Amino acid sequence: MDSNLTPNGDVIFKINDKELTLPVYSGTHGPDVVDISKFYKDSGMFTLDPGFTSTASCESHITFIDGDEGTLLYRGYPIDELAENSDFIEVAYLLLSGELPDEGQYAGFKDDITYHTMVHEHFKQFYDGFRRDAHPMAIMCGVVGALSAFYHDSTDIHDPEQRKIASHRMIAKMPTIAAMAHKYCVGQPFVTPRNELSYTENFLRMCFSVPAEDYEVNKTLASALDKIFILHMDHEQNASTSTVRLAGSSGANPFACIAAGIACLWGPAHGGANEAALKMLQEIGTKDRIPEYIEKAKDKSDPFRLMGFGHRVYKNYDPRAKVMQKACHEVLDALDIKDDPLLEVAMELERIALEDEYFIEKKLYPNIDFYSGITLKAMGFPTSMFTVLFAVARTVGWIAQWQEMLEDPNQRIGRPRQIYTGAAKRSFVARDDR
Repeated sequence: MDSNLTPNGDVIFKINDKELTLPVYSGTHGPDVVDISKFYKDSGMFTLDPGFTSTASCESHITFIDGDEGTLLYRGYPIDELAENSDFIEVAYLLLSGELPDEGQYAGFKDDITYHTMVHEHFKQFYDGFRRDAHPMAIMCGVVGALSAFYHDSTDIHDPEQRKIASHRMIAKMPTIAAMAHKYCVGQPFVTPRNELSYTENFLRMCFSVPAEDYEVNKTLASALDKIFILHMDHEQNASTSTVRLAGSSGANPFACIAAGIACLWGPAHGGANEAALKMLQEIGTKDRIPEYIEKAKDKSDPFRLMGFGHRVYKNYDPRAKVMQKACHEVLDALDIKDDPLLEVAMELERIALEDEYFIEKKLYPNIDFYSGITLKAMGFPTSMFTVLFAVARTVGWIAQWQEMLEDPNQRIGRPRQIYTGAAKRSFVARDDR
């Protein structure tokens, strides 16, 4: 990976009567960075940054976020333009290669993904080892890691061709694996993929068709799911992406790295946010209780929090939410859903949040998790599958980030430092003398 860092002067620190000169670099967008890679060597001290909120762990060409301005770019392209004008395959190609494909490249990449969607027949036996009431994300953690036991010909991370094959396999098989997890949990037979269907059409069919009757994909639902996948493909150096990079820095095979990302994504503070938003709507229950919960949300002493409103990264409107809002209403209209109490609560809560001065002042706009949770429920997905769908989409970003890390000449194994505050050095005391 060629560096795009631009030198932008130096910062001089005076520590213990010693001057340290640290270089400053500028990227394409965003704040400048101070290079502290030699700070310990020159000063004998570490820096402390819990959560790495002020630390850039890598240089990346893939995704850029400006939370204050509400900006999200994939390879320089605004997310809303891609979601409205492109499709999953095209955006996946963009994240992996850096440029949008021409017709030939698009067709070739689509074929590569399409013809890798099936899984080994023996692979299906892994599912029988789980209880039927297992959480689908628990199943995903196990079976995705098990892929490395089946595809030995694509685990050499130093071979570019094997990395490419592994990437295609992972992106292609993830919807199949996720749909199998859903079918296993609901007690229905697995459905094999169909090559004539698009990526999201295939996924919907594998999740919801049954052998007893014909299944026709709803184009509106497929389009909405395509947008959900595009909007969730990558989100800079978030917790799960950083986990994939950290696992990959040790030389672990790509299937193991993605399994690690799935495990991290499972956390309710990360990938479980849309599931949490839906559970909040269930807690509210009916429209007449909304004023009560609005007051609870405004009361700082009340532990209740409105899930699906505002965003830790975006201090302005989540740029993905506008696209998701439109897709959400299109799905509700296409399915003619008008009497679902939960969706009635959601729509009324949305209306209030967009008009209430408190929400506007605090910039607590409905975010992507709010709209995607409603949309996925309307489509028929159980809440336990929401994070699984997130993992299907984010696999593309994880793979792109993993590849970029391996091609980075400055890449080294991740090894964060710490400040030790435990017991001071002491001598061992025999058990009889304690």
